[in-house]
Amino acid sequence: MTTEAGSPPRAHPALQTPICSLLGVRWPIVQTGMGWVAGPRLASATSEAGGLGILASATMTYEQLVAAVREMKERTERPFGVNVRSDQADVDRVVDLLVAERVAVASFAQAPNERLIKRLKDGGIVCMPTVAARRHAEKVAAWGVDAVIAQGHEGGGHTGVVPTTLLLPQVADAVGIPVLGAGGFMDGRGLVAALAWGGAGVAMGTRFLLTRESTVPDHVKARYLEASVTDTVVTRAVDGMPQRVIRTALIDRLERSSGPVALARSVASALRLRRLTDTGMKDLVREGLAMRRSGDLSLAQMAMAANAPMLTRASMVEGRLETVILPTGQVTGLIDSLPSVAELVASIVTEATETLDRLTAVSAPPDHRPL
Repeated sequence: MTTEAGSPPRAHPALQTPICSLLGVRWPIVQTGMGWVAGPRLASATSEAGGLGILASATMTYEQLVAAVREMKERTERPFGVNVRSDQADVDRVVDLLVAERVAVASFAQAPNERLIKRLKDGGIVCMPTVAARRHAEKVAAWGVDAVIAQGHEGGGHTGVVPTTLLLPQVADAVGIPVLGAGGFMDGRGLVAALAWGGAGVAMGTRFLLTRESTVPDHVKARYLEASVTDTVVTRAVDGMPQRVIRTALIDRLERSSGPVALARSVASALRLRRLTDTGMKDLVREGLAMRRSGDLSLAQMAMAANAPMLTRASMVEGRLETVILPTGQVTGLIDSLPSVAELVASIVTEATETLDRLTAVSAPPDHRPL
């Protein structure tokens, strides 16, 4: 990975953290598996830049995932990951694929179970779930996962209630495995902060969504760039679970919708999702019931959960802002550019190095400060 000038960025030794050796990457930077966004183009660019790119499998059919994994291998020889939804109907088939294709890392869109972790680890795959609470980190660590991503309240999509500034150090103190911070990160200063809080690196979604390799339509990216740090909201109106999105007229309408109206809209979109993803009706019902059991959802919320992917797809793939659901972290309000992934990763490493140099100079005795 090089800068535009053709030379690799100078890196502070502190940036070589345990996550780098665990994942086989150059830098402690992970691009998360965002549904409808994290495809081969974005994920391979991240891996080529020295981070870890992760494919989003939850919004793909099995055949699409097979093709995406093979495209990743054509685009990069570096390690990459696949994000798995542990309650999806074909999860065992997906695990078999990851093992057969020697995918380096499995991350999780929902909490994994002990059986799934064992199957992946027996297949030589690094397991890295996302958690939003200390107790969840302790639970999965006891099952033998290799690392965790601790996502704070600032994060986009489904998120918890504890801010990253409190969650990351709490989780790092609680488990004896590498912890990545997520939620509120976009630059080298944030990476240094994560290291100071006990983390081994950062995982970012929104910052990678807003790059040139992201396949999100340009006018949708422009809507993200227009948002301020106060233009996001955590709502249950999308799928019954807390999710951070950009506040739009549609979000306001969903929050005002009565139960019968919301249910009718959700059922229609669930059927459309079935047609697009070739999901059988039995599988759709099974997945909905699994979501209901794991999330204690009502029947209306279960239908809303099936509705959510279609609303997001309309924005992220079709570019339809009139039916917009824009999952995002609060950090979108601080982002004002669309760099290439290589430029982004290089700038993070450079700024983190400069920040660590500055802090080291400030803390060193006068006669030991760099000239």
